[in-house]
Amino acid sequence: MTIFQLMYEFFKTGLFSVGGGLATLPFLYEMSSRHPDWFTTADIADMIAISESTPGAIGINMSTYAGYRTAGIPGGILASFALALPCVIIILIIARFLARFRQNKLVDGAFYGLRPASIAMITAAGLKVARIALVNMDAFAEGGGGLGEFFIWKALVLAVALFFVQKKLKWNSVVLIAISAVIGVIFQF
Repeated sequence: MTIFQLMYEFFKTGLFSVGGGLATLPFLYEMSSRHPDWFTTADIADMIAISESTPGAIGINMSTYAGYRTAGIPGGILASFALALPCVIIILIIARFLARFRQNKLVDGAFYGLRPASIAMITAAGLKVARIALVNMDAFAEGGGGLGEFFIWKALVLAVALFFVQKKLKWNSVVLIAISAVIGVIFQF
């Protein structure tokens, strides 16, 4: 039964996550709250790190990882298939009819409305990832003391440093991910 639930959840995610791989994050967070035995919210941060550092689309990588964690190799394969299937179906349908309706004001309006929705979903997911990676949620829960306890300072310094390195030196993202991994291993983030 878990395999069918997994396929259903990732099919639904693939159907409604407009905007690419990061747009799957809100669905993954919701999935982790409904199925905590599959993966936790903290596991999603690991999924993002693994998905960003491996070749391929982030959404597919994340579905493969989540499926594998939940139901082994068959789960990884079927979760990835289920995530991609709605895209394939929709693309085939759109390809057949879009040329005929592309100049239609309703179709143009729909595309206009989807852009901000995609940005909102990706931004919300990015903020949630930043909260997990940079904020000490235990300090908030305990009503901790000073400002210094609320942030994971080593991670925050690394994020800011990598941001400026990327902006100034324009290094390839793969190089920055590799540097981050090495720094994380050395300093045990």
